[in-house]
This record gives sequence, structure tokens and C-alpha cells, in this order.
Amino acid sequence: MNEEMAELTERARKLFSGPVTFLKSAPSLQFLPDPDAPEIAFAGRSNVGKSSLLNALVGRKAIARTSVTPGRTQELNFFDVAEPLKFRLVDMPGYGFAKAPPKVVETWRRLVRDYLRGRVELKRTLVLIDSRHGVKQVDLDMMEMLDQAAVGYRLVLTKADKIKASELEAVHAATIAEARKHPAAFPVVHVTSSEKGLGIEELRAAVLGDSEL
Repeated sequence: MNEEMAELTERARKLFSGPVTFLKSAPSLQFLPDPDAPEIAFAGRSNVGKSSLLNALVGRKAIARTSVTPGRTQELNFFDVAEPLKFRLVDMPGYGFAKAPPKVVETWRRLVRDYLRGRVELKRTLVLIDSRHGVKQVDLDMMEMLDQAAVGYRLVLTKADKIKASELEAVHAATIAEARKHPAAFPVVHVTSSEKGLGIEELRAAVLGDSEL
């Protein structure tokens, strides 16, 4: 780790160990918070582990709700990081296997699409991919949406502790290869485990760096 990265990692550690508070939920664009801070959004298939990863990043057990029921998050949830406010984390509705009526699912999809396309404060989106399954069509659909919106994004493999090391290596390589096909994708693919803490320190530093772009 070079000196610059070490400094960023230490700043991120201190920042995330400080105040992180839930601000509000936005069921539609009219409820978005004032555009007064950079935003880092988290996207992923239902049950990919978004809430668990958010909790791991901020070092709290329940800053974001976790659920075994796919489709639990139905709104954009905003969390303020640091005091005074440094940036915001945005937990977006899970896509894919949401157990909800088609009309509700379409409403969520429209909300996410409109937010991604029109939010000037959005600095980066993290697209979470379940290590056990790799990139699925619904993930490619989200990546295409981000490509079209010209919103830069990072691919983050979750639940890396749930598969064998050899399988993880293959999934990681395949995900990197997929990222190279997309103009808005960041070339580095993060490997994480919320349960074991794998890759959390590096991801914190990446989030802080992205917020300062």
C-alpha cells in the first residue's frame, strides 16, 4: 500500500467510525433530500447483501435493515456520513426477484432510473454482485442503465466467504472481464465479505475517494 492510499484508508476508517445517521426515505423524486452533499449509491439484486455491506462499512449492526425477504427495500434510503456532513450513502431498492406486484416493481424501477439519470450529486454507484452466482442478466440490465446514464460505477462481489477460493477466483476474473466491456464501469472489482470483514477497509477508502471527485 503506497503512502497516498494508506492516508486515504486511515481517513476513511476515522470517518466511518464517526457519526453515520439515517436521514430519510424517498419513495419518489419529490422526496429527495436537498442537493447539499456528494452521494454514493448502492445497487444490487434483491438479497445480494446490500444492507449487510452498508452495516459493515459503517461498523454498525443495524444502520441499514437486513432481511431474508427479497424486495424489502422499496425506497431510496439516505444516510449522512460525518458531522459536519461529508457525503451520503444511498441504499437503492433491490432489483430482480422482488416479491411484489408488477406495478410496484415498475414503480421502483422508474424511481431508480430517474434518480440515476438526473442526480448531479451522485458521484459513483456500487453495483453489488453475489459471489455465489456471478453477473446475472438483471445485473447486466443495471449496468446498461448506468452506461446509458454515464454514471460511473464499481462492481463489488459480496458474500465471498460463502464459496471456495478457486470458485471465487474464477468469478472474480469473469467479473473483471465483464467490467471491461462497459464504458462506465470502474476496472477494479472489489471482493468483500460483510461477515468476515474481507475487503471492507479497501471499499471504505474507495467510497471516500469517490465522494471527493
